[in-house]
Amino acid sequence: MISMSEQTGNVKVVVVFPTRNEEKTITTCIEAAKKSKYNPLVLVVNGHSTDHTRELAEKSGAEVVLTSKRMHPGKGLAMKTGIAEALKKNPDVIVFLDADIENLTHEWIDKLVDCITVEGYDIARGAYFRAPQDAPVTKLVAKRLLWIFFPEISHFEQPLTGEVAAKAEVWKTLLEKNLPDGWGIDVAILIETEMMGYRIKEVFLGFKQHRSYRSYIEDVGKLGRMSEQVAATIIKLAKKYGRIDNVDVIPT
Repeated sequence: MISMSEQTGNVKVVVVFPTRNEEKTITTCIEAAKKSKYNPLVLVVNGHSTDHTRELAEKSGAEVVLTSKRMHPGKGLAMKTGIAEALKKNPDVIVFLDADIENLTHEWIDKLVDCITVEGYDIARGAYFRAPQDAPVTKLVAKRLLWIFFPEISHFEQPLTGEVAAKAEVWKTLLEKNLPDGWGIDVAILIETEMMGYRIKEVFLGFKQHRSYRSYIEDVGKLGRMSEQVAATIIKLAKKYGRIDNVDVIPT
């Protein structure tokens, strides 16, 4: 447990938003983050947006950094950039949040960080209610493959959550793990931290309303690339940790 948990003002928190073309929601996301009782520094990682994400983020008082190269999908690259930049601030806790959330509140940050500073966990992962048609990659790819190869973490409701808080030393260790540059990073973080023995807890945050859902609700085929990268990440880590033969016990 972080020793200064009695007073939130003594806990240094950095909130990181990986972004690419999030001008519609970045301002309200930053404003919500700044209302946290932890008074966090807000960092926006700009994945070469072509809209006004950077300008709006700066206007809202966030520090903005650019990823080293232009790539899409590039969430993993943005997150790794964010980890490296956030660690320069010498924080106690780093929190990652998706930047397309339409109903983000400061309470999400407070709950995630409290899980670490008050309850003593190493990592807090957001869980939430979502529309029944939402999260097809989570339901049909990630959770199914985790049940086969990493059953000890298959109980997590949101293995691909973008809302994750962890102690700074956890993030520092993760940077040494050759994390994916694309969509595979979220599930890679879950698997790697479990395999390293960190204490992980899911924290219920309520209902999540996000813009990206509407972009694929009528055609989940748009999530093909994401599904591919998430599946490949889990399979590669199953090979790394000697789990690949688990597939032999699945009836086909």
